[in-house]
Amino acid sequence: MTRTLFTAAALAALFATAPARADHEDRAEAKDHAPIGVMGDHRHKKGEFMLSYRFMRMRMGESLIGTDAVPAATIATTVPNRFANPPMSPPTLRVVPTDMAMDMHMVGAMWAPTDRVTLMAMGTVLANTMDHVTFQGPAGATPLGQFTTETSGFGDTKIAALIGLFDGRVHSAHLNAGFSVPTGSITEEDDVLTPMGTRPTIRTPYPMQLGSGTWDLEPGITYLGEQGPVAWGAQYRATLRTGENDEGYALGDIHQTTAWASYGLSPSSSVSARVAARTQGRIDGIDPQITAPVQTANPDFQGGERIELGAGLNLMAQSGPLSGHRVSVEALLPVYQDLNGPQMRTDWTLTVGWQKAF
Repeated sequence: MTRTLFTAAALAALFATAPARADHEDRAEAKDHAPIGVMGDHRHKKGEFMLSYRFMRMRMGESLIGTDAVPAATIATTVPNRFANPPMSPPTLRVVPTDMAMDMHMVGAMWAPTDRVTLMAMGTVLANTMDHVTFQGPAGATPLGQFTTETSGFGDTKIAALIGLFDGRVHSAHLNAGFSVPTGSITEEDDVLTPMGTRPTIRTPYPMQLGSGTWDLEPGITYLGEQGPVAWGAQYRATLRTGENDEGYALGDIHQTTAWASYGLSPSSSVSARVAARTQGRIDGIDPQITAPVQTANPDFQGGERIELGAGLNLMAQSGPLSGHRVSVEALLPVYQDLNGPQMRTDWTLTVGWQKAF
């Protein structure tokens, strides 16, 4: 994270020293874009095409039940195992996740067939890593050892149309009409350490899978405003599952809202602040091959509510060899989490990205 912030600072110096064109009023400025963590925030003029790349890293740590932190030893000795079947499966959750990192690479393209409609597609590649502690035997708080599971590959693909509702000198709004194609795997496997000391290969629990396995509707609406050096906006988006996947379950529906404000330091740079709220339901159904004595294998221990605050930096050169290139960074920190736990809390999210319109 420190290296990323240092790189952003170096780019800021480079963009700031690029001379601004006298006719910058007719060109896109840094403040015209929402923070890089907001998707589908803007439309393009007829015939314009844009490429984008985003890298997002999310770190998760200590487990919560509701809003309360719960130590790993407490989970291992007190939380019932839904799949208990002594002696093969213990009565409590003897395996507890302690840390997770999720890296997501997102490559997108946008094209405007008309001034009112912009089409968008985004492919993703995921890399998930989760650390665990295994407690010895069927009872007690004695750790047996630690292990890490890893999964990686293509995630689900997003397709959307941004449809203009109105465009004014200060205010504008558009619909986000999208859907998600289930291109991510939901049958990933890895080796684990059991409470009895064996190391079998099993299907990894739900958070380690790479996709939803379902065709999902993704409706939304976006509002934008701009006056002088200040720009602002708000967005609502949902992810609605259309049924169970081939393994017998559906991830919980997601509803998320966000609002932001940006201030243009110059045509080539702006800073932003954002608040984001997200709620997700529990999993409906169950994969019969995910039955380990770990909280991530329980469909009821998924979803919850989260509120985050974020700060960002947008850089967009107005002339020279980098003209039109946008480089951005945004960091989000949770200020409230109420989870259907035990479930690992989110510690922070960092997104960096590049965009260029043609």
